[in-house]
Amino acid sequence: MEAGMDVLHHSGIQATHFLQTNYPGSQDWFLFVSFAADLRNTFFILFPVWFHLCEAVGIKLIWVAVIGDWLNLVFKWILFGQRPYWWVHETSFYHNISAPAIQQFPATCETGPGSPSGHAMGAAGVYYVIVTAVLSIILGKRQPSWKYRFLQVTLWTTFWIIQVCVCLSRVFIAAHFPHQVIVGVFSGMLVAESFQHIRSIYDASLRGYLGTTAFLFSFALGFYLLLKVLGVDLLWTLEKAKTWCENPEWVHLDTTPFAGLLRNLGVLFGLGLALNSPMYVESCRGKQGQQRTFRLACAGASLLILHLFDSFKPPAKVELLFYLLSFCKSAAVPLAAVALIPYCVSQLLSQQDKKTL
Repeated sequence: MEAGMDVLHHSGIQATHFLQTNYPGSQDWFLFVSFAADLRNTFFILFPVWFHLCEAVGIKLIWVAVIGDWLNLVFKWILFGQRPYWWVHETSFYHNISAPAIQQFPATCETGPGSPSGHAMGAAGVYYVIVTAVLSIILGKRQPSWKYRFLQVTLWTTFWIIQVCVCLSRVFIAAHFPHQVIVGVFSGMLVAESFQHIRSIYDASLRGYLGTTAFLFSFALGFYLLLKVLGVDLLWTLEKAKTWCENPEWVHLDTTPFAGLLRNLGVLFGLGLALNSPMYVESCRGKQGQQRTFRLACAGASLLILHLFDSFKPPAKVELLFYLLSFCKSAAVPLAAVALIPYCVSQLLSQQDKKTL
C-alpha cells in the first residue's frame, strides 16, 4: 500500500511541477483563487450578503461551512495525508533519481494534514449551496422553462469551473496532491446536499446552538486526547511545516487544526446568539425587516464593518490566548451582521421616518 501511495504522490508532484513549469504567468491568478476559496471569505463576505437577501441561505451557508470544515478536520486526523511541499523532501521514492524542483509560496505552508483539501471541500460546499439556492428561488412553484434550463446549465457550469480553478490552484502552490482536492470537492458537495434535507437549522434554539458547539468541540478534543494517549500525535504535521517551509514567516498559527476548529465554532456560536437576541427580533423580524432598502443597507454596512473588523489579527505569541481571541473574533462576525448592525440601521431609519413626519 505504501508503494502505491508513493506512486500516487509522485504523480501529484509531477502535476505540480508541470503547472509551475508551463504556467508561471498564472501564479498571481492561482494565488488569488486559493485566497478567495478560504472559508474566511464565506464568513466575512458571502454570509452577510446572503443573510440579508435570503436568511435561510445565509444560515445554511454557515452550517455547511462549519460542519464541513469540522468533518474535514476529523478526516485529516484519520487519513494522515501528506502535503507535496514536505513529502518531496522526505520520501525515499527519489533515492535513485533527482526529485522535481517544487516552488513554494506564502500560501503553501499550511500546517495540517493534507487529505482531504479543506479549500476544495469548503468551496464545493459553499457554492453548491449558492447554486441550488438561486435555482430554487428563481423556479419557485413554477414549471421549469427553457430559460430556467439554460440558467441551470450556466450556473452548474460556472460551479464546476470554480471547483477546477480551486483544485488547480491548490496543486499549483504545492499545498495538496490532486487526489486530495478531488476528494475534497465531492465531500463538500455531499455535506451541502445533506443539509438540503435538514430543516431544523432554520429555527434552532440558543440551547441547540450551544449544544452543537459544545459537542463538536468536545468530540474533536476527545478524539485528539484519545489518540495522544494511544501514542498518536495528531500535530505531527506542524513540525514538518516548520522543517520544510522555505520561509519561516509563511508558517502561521491560524492554519493549525485547532485554530480552524475554534474559528469555525466561534462563528456557529455567534450565529446562535445573534438569531436568539432581542436586537435581531426587533430589527430583522420587525416591519423594517421586510423592506428591501433595510436589507440592502444592512448588507452594505455589514460588508464595510466586517472588512474593517477583519483587519484585527489576534497576537500569536501566546497560543492559548490566540485561540481564545480567534473564537471571540469569529463569534463577533455573525453577532454584528445579524443583530448589532441591523439594529443600528433600524434605529437610524426609524429616526429618519420620524423627522419626515
